Amino acid sequence: MTAASEAPVRGERIDLPAVEQLVAGTWSVPGARLDMVLEDPYLGVPLGNAVASTDADVEAAAAAADAVHTSGAWADVPVERRAEILDAVADALEPELPRLAALEAFATGVPVSQTGIVGVIVPGAFRLAAQMLRNGVLLETLQGENGQPVEVHRLPLGPALALVPWNAPAPMAAHKIASSLAAGAPTILKPSEYAPYGTTELARVVDRVLTAHGAPAGTLQVVQGGAHQGGALVTDQRIRAVTFTGGLVGGRAIAAACAANFTALQLELGGNNPLVVMPDADPADAARAAVDLLTTLNGQWCRALGRLVVPAELADEIVELALGHLAQLRAGDPLDPATELGPIVHSGHLARLREELTIREGAGGTARSATTLPDGPGHFLAPTLVTGVPSQAATEEMFGPLATVHPYTSVDEAIELANATPFGLEGYVLGADTDAALAVARRVRAGEVKVNGSTIMSLHLMTPRPAWGWSGMGEEGTVETIRIFTGARVVGVEGGFALHRR
Repeated sequence: MTAASEAPVRGERIDLPAVEQLVAGTWSVPGARLDMVLEDPYLGVPLGNAVASTDADVEAAAAAADAVHTSGAWADVPVERRAEILDAVADALEPELPRLAALEAFATGVPVSQTGIVGVIVPGAFRLAAQMLRNGVLLETLQGENGQPVEVHRLPLGPALALVPWNAPAPMAAHKIASSLAAGAPTILKPSEYAPYGTTELARVVDRVLTAHGAPAGTLQVVQGGAHQGGALVTDQRIRAVTFTGGLVGGRAIAAACAANFTALQLELGGNNPLVVMPDADPADAARAAVDLLTTLNGQWCRALGRLVVPAELADEIVELALGHLAQLRAGDPLDPATELGPIVHSGHLARLREELTIREGAGGTARSATTLPDGPGHFLAPTLVTGVPSQAATEEMFGPLATVHPYTSVDEAIELANATPFGLEGYVLGADTDAALAVARRVRAGEVKVNGSTIMSLHLMTPRPAWGWSGMGEEGTVETIRIFTGARVVGVEGGFALHRR
């Protein structure tokens, strides 16, 4: 079996970097291995066992982060200076974007045409965080009733832990660590063991810039591994804020661990997101939106289509039109710019998706697919719409290019179907009458609801990205994520005394 750094080459030539850890200022190869074997999702071949940091290295990382926090060496850097450093990070990342996009495509199976687009988030996250610092995100001054100023200082709670998923790893890592570093928190980053390459290389660039600008060792660190390494850090009392994007099982375990130490926590755990097609919608537009939401990032994204809620009289037409679009998708090597659909990230996840499909077929569903897949051992799965599944048998997230179809006969029923899951991350409404569609959108129980749109981007850079129900807790966002890592200190002159006077 080859080591991960000796992976086969295919498509455009790609040299996989060594997966290393950064502990207390030193890059090194982790000393442990996981049972989980990394794979090339396109060729379906093993790349070697994923690496993992040892318990001693995890302890050293926590100690180094705590030392930086206790000394104030990063938190005391003036806000304007911190903003300058974050801008310098963004400048250094810009020329790295094509390489990062290729590494992400190789590891996740997502077409490079998409990882390149999503990759703009990488430098953008640092520029936005810098701008928020300049805009005063960490200091607000109000006027008290006595006319005296009252200051609200937002200070770092302590060392921060960023746990990153595998589906868009480098962009999510960039958002999390740009926000925590802006807040003044020394940060430990744990990449996903399934896709460590792009995230690790991102951290290498960030570390280089931080070091060049005098940030102390331990300001940013990288720990590799799986649930054991992440769990050791989550339960460490020195870690004072955790941000996690991932699955429901992991999120519940992290929430329980953080509760024990009252550690600040933000979770985004995915969703079973509805697209409500209004009765006046153009069926062609509805089919296009459904396919967009079903196949972006190979369907492996938290805001993907989960439930297609359609008027009963249009259901068959919309499904057939969607299948027509799916039949035209070019599936293939994710490193090929012409590819529109790539493989599933790992054989283990592919097996789980097939099991989810079997469960829905067992509940009465009929799987409908039309995409021609490449011959060979790659981890491909045809995007599939499943008709005939009762709503109550389709409440769980599948996290792949699979969605169920739910016909309705009244708008009230459509809203009931849209809200009939314990999740509440994203919703979509499509209709010709924008006002009517907006009225329905306001009744969908989700953190964000888009009308007549199907892109991967948020509605606005400055709006929060909330998570309702099983989709998580806390709000992400340009401002919100920075504040996850802070506590407020209110300071001012009261100018008064106790009520009881002599």
